[in-house]
Amino acid sequence: MSREFPIGLTPPDWLVRNLRPQQAPLNRPALARAALGMSLPLALGLAAGYPAYGALASMGALSGVIGDTADAYRMRILNIAVPQLFGAAGVALGALVQGHGWYAVATVTGVALLSGMISTIGAVASVSGLLLLLNCVIGAGLPLPSPWWVAPTLMTGGGLLILLLALAAWPLRAGVPERAAVAATYRAVAALLTAAGTDRAEEYEEARRTVTQSLNQSYDLILARRARHHGRSPELTRMLAQLNAITPLIEAAPAAHLAARPLPEPIPAALHRLADAVETGRTPPAPLALPLPTTETARAVDHALRHAAEVVAHPDVDPRGTDDRLGRPAALRVRTARAARDVVLSANSWRYGVRLALCIGIAQALVSLIPVPRSYWVALTITFVLKPDFGSVFSRALLRALGTVAGLVVAAVVLAEVPLGWWDVPTLFLLAPLVPALTPRGYGYQTAAITPVILLLSDILNHKGTALLLPRLTDSLLGCAIALIAGYLLWPESWHTRVGARLADAVADTAAYVEAAFGPTPDPAARARMRRRLYRDLSVIRTEFQRALTEPPPTGRRAAAWWPLVVAVERVVDATTAARVRVRHGAAAPSSVEIAQVTLQLRELSEAVRGAETLTAVRTDLTGPAGSVLEPLRQELAAARSIASPH
Repeated sequence: MSREFPIGLTPPDWLVRNLRPQQAPLNRPALARAALGMSLPLALGLAAGYPAYGALASMGALSGVIGDTADAYRMRILNIAVPQLFGAAGVALGALVQGHGWYAVATVTGVALLSGMISTIGAVASVSGLLLLLNCVIGAGLPLPSPWWVAPTLMTGGGLLILLLALAAWPLRAGVPERAAVAATYRAVAALLTAAGTDRAEEYEEARRTVTQSLNQSYDLILARRARHHGRSPELTRMLAQLNAITPLIEAAPAAHLAARPLPEPIPAALHRLADAVETGRTPPAPLALPLPTTETARAVDHALRHAAEVVAHPDVDPRGTDDRLGRPAALRVRTARAARDVVLSANSWRYGVRLALCIGIAQALVSLIPVPRSYWVALTITFVLKPDFGSVFSRALLRALGTVAGLVVAAVVLAEVPLGWWDVPTLFLLAPLVPALTPRGYGYQTAAITPVILLLSDILNHKGTALLLPRLTDSLLGCAIALIAGYLLWPESWHTRVGARLADAVADTAAYVEAAFGPTPDPAARARMRRRLYRDLSVIRTEFQRALTEPPPTGRRAAAWWPLVVAVERVVDATTAARVRVRHGAAAPSSVEIAQVTLQLRELSEAVRGAETLTAVRTDLTGPAGSVLEPLRQELAAARSIASPH
């Protein structure tokens, strides 16, 4: 008979959340690219009699493997090539100051400040800043071949090899990732409509979150490409029209769910057929056979589905009549200037840059005063751990330590049993695919996969064998300690949850959305953009909530208290959308007095939760006509305000 852990031996919830692997499918092409792209440079270096050159190129390939996460081919160019350029600059700077004592400390600290500031721009900039600092630390701490340009060239070449392999199928599969993303959104909406109106509330909520994530990904892929083509590509225009066409169905889903009657099976089945047509690029085989709608909600679903079918069936779309629901991106030159201005003027970018520079400066000064073999590993650890856009600093420090220990066990076997030389090539061929395989599972798993790879390549450069193991563990633990003390505990903002403030912003935006949904706003696209941004912000809040739950008490416990209110605000937004759909399809519009009352209550709720660490009492006196389309919204708002009251 199984026995439960004694109370004292039960691991805390925050630790279990940190160690639980995330679910993600295996990207087999990425595994193959990692195996070939990392082992081939090493094999070429050995064949040419320069194994150190091959090891450096393989290190560059490792950074390319880490950045090889995009589905769309043009996004792969940005995700891999741009960080490689920053990495080349970093290793060149580090090599120039290598061995120059305090000049090296000042240079690496300055690079850390710049790296931290540009990391706040976005995902590609974050990886670019990471590689800039990582390679600068490596160049300053690891003896590299001369002249100074050899290491940057080799490491950049290794990363570009991964890019070349990632783009190999582009001529045959151009546009396929984007079509697959749009089709996945159609299928996610089909799953949402299947759950709508049933008593399976959790299934509906999960399906709605999946739709939000899928829609975000699809818009990001297509708008990123459209910014380059400026609407001239018929294929991109068609895909954007198909994506826009699904929006009315997403808006109708909350109304269908509130109606508490499951939709007929032919409706989600028709959406699945449309998804197949979108993915293959073919016209749907037959017109829709849908049941006759009899209610406002049924008419909304029927109208939206027929509109989507019409757009999918007629692929020739006039680009002048195709707007987007998030706003067309500005030209690259404009966005670059805007990002640079924001970095210089943003308090957040300076705060993170100073925080990272402080930790790196402490590490570099410490290893300059205390002889530490291969001391660059301390700063490398800090660079990986102190990435707030990658997750909780506390969690990453913990997972870095645990992952390093697990990786060192594998590395010990490799360094002890695999002789230097050609045997390193098949060993690297087997170890390299573990990086893309385990990275989606979590940071600790990624660390466990990267550690033996780095140590294998380091051994080729310095021939230290198993003598590398204990210093690597010591350096990693020292780096984690510096990151926790100087980059976490000394900064109160890092161990205080930000869920409340962000949720208050979302509630205030919901008030503006209610006014726009029932006011005289003439632009439906503007309303749609407002709704999309609101759902995207709620998705970000969920991510922030999940991050806060991995923090130890009291931060994680405080974050958990906000969860019911997060769900309640999502339901308020759903109820607003449902009311708008009903009005558009025949229901009586609410009066201006009702709208003013609801928006006032929303803004009061927003002010009540803004900046609060604990929930505070708010009024819940909401009244209005019982038959109004806003009645479900008032009920959800009353529930939200009740949740915000202490019990």
